[in-house]
Amino acid sequence: MARAVRCARFVDVVGERLLTDQLIVIEGDRIVSTGPHAGFEGEVLELRDLGDVTVAPGLIDLHTHLVGVAACGDYAQELKHSAARQAFASIPNARDTLLAGFTTVRDVGTFRAFVDVALRDAIDAGHVLGPRMAVAGAYVTVRGGGGMLTGFAHDVEVPKEFRFGETRSVDDIRERVREIVFHGADLIKLIATGAVLASGTIPGAPELTEAQMRAAVEEASWYGRYVAAHAHGAEGIKRAVRAGVRSIEHACFLDDEAADLMAAHGTYLSADIWWADWIRETGPSQGYDAEQLRKNDETAEAQREGFRRAVRAGVKIGFGTDAGGFPHGLQGRQLATMVDHGLTPIQALKAATLTSAECMGWDDRVGSLSPGRYADLVAVPGELDITKFADVAFVMKGGEVVKDTLRRSP
Repeated sequence: MARAVRCARFVDVVGERLLTDQLIVIEGDRIVSTGPHAGFEGEVLELRDLGDVTVAPGLIDLHTHLVGVAACGDYAQELKHSAARQAFASIPNARDTLLAGFTTVRDVGTFRAFVDVALRDAIDAGHVLGPRMAVAGAYVTVRGGGGMLTGFAHDVEVPKEFRFGETRSVDDIRERVREIVFHGADLIKLIATGAVLASGTIPGAPELTEAQMRAAVEEASWYGRYVAAHAHGAEGIKRAVRAGVRSIEHACFLDDEAADLMAAHGTYLSADIWWADWIRETGPSQGYDAEQLRKNDETAEAQREGFRRAVRAGVKIGFGTDAGGFPHGLQGRQLATMVDHGLTPIQALKAATLTSAECMGWDDRVGSLSPGRYADLVAVPGELDITKFADVAFVMKGGEVVKDTLRRSP
């Protein structure tokens, strides 16, 4: 027999509206139906009344790094730990992400290849508490580029497992894509431009050619995979969009032409527009050096203006935070920042649920509280207030309650 959850308010991200006094009926790990509690005539084995809350679908973060050195500007730390230690250290990251209400994530690369694959599989097997994961396995990048461990002396050789996606040519790209897929990746992550935190790289400078990225998209498509592209600079963004990537990550220097191109191609935007505030406040104490802090300052406001430009242009806005650069579990803070820069609260929640699910190709299973989807939901007390989603009080994943701190009336 089915179980049910009753709530005072329900965010319908499909219809972009707020419904009242709703009942969510669940069988196993899936949603069977939703509708007004007053009109429900069936029987349920268990009724969980959440009371005066606002319920939304389980949140989705398109840009996380659950594996690796978190919240630390010194990427040389990556070389001080074994793969086994990194895998074990990722377990609390996965737990904290789920308890923050993110029941699904796209993990878009790790310096040490394929530890994210192991974490995904451990979660799927029930060995580890965490969100559903789609993983990139390794960065596809140029030598010395934004996806490499940089800043070392020229005669220091970084181990191969940290250079798995290193490429020089179109043929290299095809080979790298195939090998990454064969080792278990769900998507391909290209580093199309320099990076803010990679020492010696320039965020606005292109690092992959359009031909290289087109080859990656074509090769990935043969295996049912899509491509996400890290791209700060406008030229790198345009090359990636024309090459057919699924999403643009960061987009710090998005101009009008790039925004219009993204809208025309249906390319998704995953822009981490909150993280700059965290770096400004805590960066020096977390080991970020002068170059990293300078590049963060140079890109922060430009990225937010680009985000506003994308909203105006009608670009598909997803939700990506770059969690891992800051402590896991804080991702929900970005929702309010997105509202500050052009979205309504319900649009921001849609970005972090349905639109992100569509970007992943997973909207048949997550992203909304529609029949047939996993029973993934979060709740915050009282009226809809986007700031409350920075600290959700209730989390359900696949019909199982993993967090409940709601205060109910006796």
